[in-house]
Formats: sequence, C-alpha cells, structure tokens
Amino acid sequence: MTIVERLDRYQRRHRRAGLPVAVAYKFVDDQGAYLAALITYYGFLSLFPLLLLLTTILDFVLAGNPHLQQEVLHSALGQFPVVGTEISSRGSVSGSGIGLVVGILGTIYGGLGVAQAAQNAMNTIWRVPRNERPNPLASRLRSLLLLVVVGLSILGTTLLSALGGAASAFGATVDIGIKVVLGVGAFAVNAAVFTLGFRIATAKDISWRQTLPGAVGAAVLWQVLQYFGTAYVGHVVKNASVANSVFALVLGLIAWIYLEAVIVVIAVEFNAVRALRLYPRALLTPFTDDVDLTHADEAAYTDQAKAQRAKGFQNISVRFTPRK
Repeated sequence: MTIVERLDRYQRRHRRAGLPVAVAYKFVDDQGAYLAALITYYGFLSLFPLLLLLTTILDFVLAGNPHLQQEVLHSALGQFPVVGTEISSRGSVSGSGIGLVVGILGTIYGGLGVAQAAQNAMNTIWRVPRNERPNPLASRLRSLLLLVVVGLSILGTTLLSALGGAASAFGATVDIGIKVVLGVGAFAVNAAVFTLGFRIATAKDISWRQTLPGAVGAAVLWQVLQYFGTAYVGHVVKNASVANSVFALVLGLIAWIYLEAVIVVIAVEFNAVRALRLYPRALLTPFTDDVDLTHADEAAYTDQAKAQRAKGFQNISVRFTPRK
C-alpha cells in the first residue's frame, strides 16, 4: 500500500481529518480564487470613494475641533489597514460638497458591485440553482440591504475604535483593560455582521447554526489581517522610496482585500461542506479519474451539475457508471 493510499484511508475513516481536505477541494471545484478576485476588484473600486466620503463627513461634523477630528480620523481609518494608515498619517482632513457627492456615488457603485459579487459567490458555494437565484432587480435590492449591514458594521467598529482616541482628546486616560474590551466589542460586531451578511447574500435558506462557525472564523482572521496591514505600512512602506512606496501601497492594498475575500469564501465553503455533509472526499479526486469516489464526492458533483439549472422545468439528472 502506497503512502497516498494510507493517507486516503486515514482521512476517510477520520472525518475531522477529511473536513479540511473537503473544504480545499470544494474551493477548487467552485473556482474560489476567481470568486475572491471578483470581490477584490469591486472592493478596490469602492474603497477610495468610501474613504473620500468618510473624510468629507468628518470634516463637516467635527469642523470646530481639529484635534478630535484627527483622533477620530486615525481610529476610523484604522479599519482600513495599508491605505487607511497612510492617509491618516498625512495629518489633514478636508471635504467639500463635490467630495460628498462623488464619495456617495462611487461608494454606491462599487459597493453594489461588491455585494453582487458576494451574492454570486455565496450562491455558487451553496449550489443554488440559477433559476432559484434572485432576478436582477431583486438581487440589487438584496445588495442594498447587504450594504446597509456592512455600513452599520463599519460605523459600529469605527465608533468603538474611536472611543479611545476621543477620550484621549478630552484628556482622559484609557487603560489596557478598556482597550481590550473595545477590541472584543469590535470582534463581536464583525462576527455578528459576517453571520447576518452570509445569510442575506445567500438565496438558499440556511440556519444561524450553519452560518455561525465560518462567520466567527472570518471575524478572527479579519482582526488578524487588520493588525498585519498596519504592520505592513509601518515596516515596509515607511522605509521605501517615493516611487516604491506608491507601488507597495497599491499592491499591499490589493493583496489585503484579496486575502479578506479569500477568507470570506473559505469561511462559506467551510459552512457549506459541514452543512451539506460533503466530506470526506477521495484524496486524488481532483487529479485523476482513476479513483473510487466517496458518497460526498458523488453528492458534490451532483449538486454542482444541478446548480446549472436555468429553468424550473429543466431536469438535470446525474449518474455515475462503474469504473472499468
């Protein structure tokens, strides 16, 4: 018996070992990297108008308190590692009516693109047949609802992170215990929003129990990548030349958004594999036809084919013939 055969038998017998393998294989089946890339594209388009909108509103609301303005700006932009840290280091905030209009329109356009891409990813992962997915009008209304949820998340985490800075601006001292509480609060908000967002973006009726594990994992990794993005700016961009810092900033931003999108896709893949019992998979199933499929393999391939159904009166049947 070869090493591969031993590993295959082991992960088939031990379902916990087979779960991460099945998640990775379903990520490949669904072309998860491309789903994440589409989310990244619209995320990149929406981020700069969103930052413009944020700084413009801040300039109008806190025009009479420049110091508090800078403290809140620093805390708010901390929600956007890489580019947020770089912008907040410039030390000035300005806004105008034109900036407000451009920010709103750009954020809505890019945000709708992100929400549409997210819906496509969720429905692909959960194997929702095409005829059961929302029509173009309904999907955009659902996208607007998703944007409201994400916007409330950004607002909530920004307010929590800004409390410490605002307290410092008024001369108050914020000890480490309060900062930990604020950090836990931001994590809880992110976890709740991921849980709600995963359900809103999916046309399939999924339960809270099916959604929660991946949402919590995504929230944890979100916090980790925020810290990583800040460290990236502090240790790489700051020490680079002017030309190199521009490329490092843009590429770092794209990489950060892409990693976040991959985390979201993998989190939903994990939820779907657990809920649909799509594990364990045959270890060599992505690489060759010379393999004995498991029941999870057959279920995964059957659902993948049936998800292409375009009309309710279209029938798709899948059968597997014995290998010769």
